[in-house]
Amino acid sequence: MKTVLITGATSGIGKATAIALAKKGYQLILCGRNQSVLEELKANLLTKIHICCFDVRDKNEVFNQIENLPDTFKRIDILINNAGNAHGLATFDKADLEDLEAMIDINVKGLIYVTKAVLPLMPENSESHIINISSIAGKEVYQNGTTYCASKFAVETLTKGMRIDLLPLGIKVTAIAPGAVETNFSLVRFKGDSEKANQVYSGYEPLTAEDISNSILFAIEQPSHVQIADITILPKAQASATNIRKV
Repeated sequence: MKTVLITGATSGIGKATAIALAKKGYQLILCGRNQSVLEELKANLLTKIHICCFDVRDKNEVFNQIENLPDTFKRIDILINNAGNAHGLATFDKADLEDLEAMIDINVKGLIYVTKAVLPLMPENSESHIINISSIAGKEVYQNGTTYCASKFAVETLTKGMRIDLLPLGIKVTAIAPGAVETNFSLVRFKGDSEKANQVYSGYEPLTAEDISNSILFAIEQPSHVQIADITILPKAQASATNIRKV
């Protein structure tokens, strides 16, 4: 039974991925900041699960919890770096500095912390695989999203660099870059303003968290000699980061 560690597992893409992988019989390490949701997932999913409640920004806690996993969870075959955020939507000169720091700390530094903590537990030249959840914003820069785009461009670069650096260890590395996915992403970006968040997804059919979890499953279930380097997945109505056909 392969063991998969998922960050940001309490909502959106992370939660959908946990549900999908549990159905396939993977053993899961579910990480997030909401203890009650983690416990609910553990109680309801029919597979072996260990939960870790931490914020990926907290370097010491990330390493502490991963280094002290139970023995039966200390071999991690697959890491899914899903935890991420977008805070605010404003031009760079008007953006709140704390919002910008949060995006760098979670999207970039958090991914680095978790990956560095997990790598010693990933077997070499086996079925080990790292999946980094990027974004269409990691491929195209758009107005009012400068630092968010920068953080996701960093994810893209980290993924490419890891693929090179970890080649001698036989570890696959994949980037999955979604376009518009209807999760709590926009609700967080707009500080809980549901009206603004709902407008982002109105007039067309956006992707769902399950669509992305299906892509993750596709990537990790390829034969051992096949490495999916990059998947960009958009709703049919979306042609680029900012071009969406609404009716």
